[in-house]
Amino acid sequence: MSMPVANSLYDAAIVGLGPVGAIFANLLAKAGLSVAVVERVAEIYDKPRAITLDHEALRVLQAIGLGDFMEQAIAPHNGSHYLGVDGEIIKIFDPMPPPFPLGWIPNVTFVQPELEQALRDQLADDPHVDIFLAAAGVSLQQDDGAVTLTARRESGAEFVIRARYLVGCDGANSFVRKRLGIGLDDLAFDECWMVVDTLTSDPAKRPAKSFQYCWPSRPGTFVPGPRNLRRWEIKLLPGEDPEAAGAPDNVVRLLKGFTDISDLTIWRSAVYRFHALLGQRWRDRRVLLMGDAVHQTPPFLGQGLCAGIRDAVNLAWKLRLVLRGDADAALLDSYEIERKPHVRAVVASAKEFGKIIGELDPLAAAERDLRLRAELKAGKAETIRQKFIPDLESGLIAPGAELAGRLFVQPHVRAPDGRMCRLDDLLKPEFAIVTLAAQQMAWLSETSRAGWQRLSGERVVITASGESCDANGILSVVERDRLFADWMRQHGVAAAIVRPDRYVFGAARSAEQLNMLVERLIGALGARKSPVIS
Repeated sequence: MSMPVANSLYDAAIVGLGPVGAIFANLLAKAGLSVAVVERVAEIYDKPRAITLDHEALRVLQAIGLGDFMEQAIAPHNGSHYLGVDGEIIKIFDPMPPPFPLGWIPNVTFVQPELEQALRDQLADDPHVDIFLAAAGVSLQQDDGAVTLTARRESGAEFVIRARYLVGCDGANSFVRKRLGIGLDDLAFDECWMVVDTLTSDPAKRPAKSFQYCWPSRPGTFVPGPRNLRRWEIKLLPGEDPEAAGAPDNVVRLLKGFTDISDLTIWRSAVYRFHALLGQRWRDRRVLLMGDAVHQTPPFLGQGLCAGIRDAVNLAWKLRLVLRGDADAALLDSYEIERKPHVRAVVASAKEFGKIIGELDPLAAAERDLRLRAELKAGKAETIRQKFIPDLESGLIAPGAELAGRLFVQPHVRAPDGRMCRLDDLLKPEFAIVTLAAQQMAWLSETSRAGWQRLSGERVVITASGESCDANGILSVVERDRLFADWMRQHGVAAAIVRPDRYVFGAARSAEQLNMLVERLIGALGARKSPVIS
């Protein structure tokens, strides 16, 4: 890779090219922003770490052009059975039934190195992106107009990158976070677990379902991955030495406690400290943090990587609007305002499930089994995993408006050219007003239409029948399953303002409400007419 051009100024610099950094870089590049990425290691880590994704993460990957790839790369996550001390079920997570609200299977498994390679392949072909591998950040400074990052190659040669904004996606030991002096709040979870990834020669040997072994003698988890990947996570007991536990003969011994291993080849094993940590600040003027650099969650809800992907999609469109002059730089403060409480809530649920699985006291475990089994029998236990993922509660949403902070549904629709596709495939990464019928689009006043045009906002009508077309600046499509129509009518609204990250700003029942929402949004953005130059 050639050196950065002297005196060049990127729109954004990213430190870290793991999956979160690579997704963020793709989102920015797709929006036409110039991006420099610095990554400490030269090669993708060739073994899986994260293994689960949810439908929100898949929707983001769809947005950067990897929808078709993910269709082939994923396998359904068919739910989890929690097994008590006696080996019988005490808790269940079932797959969410169709129609799927976001257009994707709500929970899936994947192979991380395959996804990372696809992300990098896309970046390699993008003229907006410069990637500097085998280079680590050594210092950064910022002024009123830019951030200056000094990086060092393995050869010892240093080079400088200047960018309007810099984002640290550089993991739990983040150089960027440490350089800013930002601390992590400990959310009181700290356990050692061994993760063992195996390849099976007999894929049908075990159920295509996850199991949580809530056994005080040795808690563990089984996750079937795509194709022949099978994972076990095994808790280390008090007094066990993590280094000794990771010795190959001990890995085999522990694995035999959960399964017949005659069909298994161990791909990799590693001992991790599962933490619950949350960054005290997510932004320092022109420098921001995302992913593991600013939060770490135990894996018991399968949301570690998903949380980082939410960070990426939340910040990408805000940065784009600020850089092109459609929003004041204060919009970037809404990133932490929106994401921090969301992460805190997800961590709290993950901790709760981790405590259920990892209970080591036999008496407490027996009491737990009686309680959870009774809740399950009485129908009081929530069995849909996605119900534990919260909506947005604050930030750039319309307080008090219907559907504000909820994820917008993604129906399958017939495009104007006749093909059937997911709705987002027809939309730009902009704000959108979406209505049930053309008559609600006519609710927009001249002032609202003019403001919407300045914002490059889209107008979309989704109907249950008729013809799809794209005329007079309005995209009209016919949906397949009445997903959108039923969702809107369930909430008694006819029009919704949807953000570029597909969260709802607010929904309206009348022309007056819709125009008020447009006015509130434009006012909240503090939009300018000229792009930001500083």
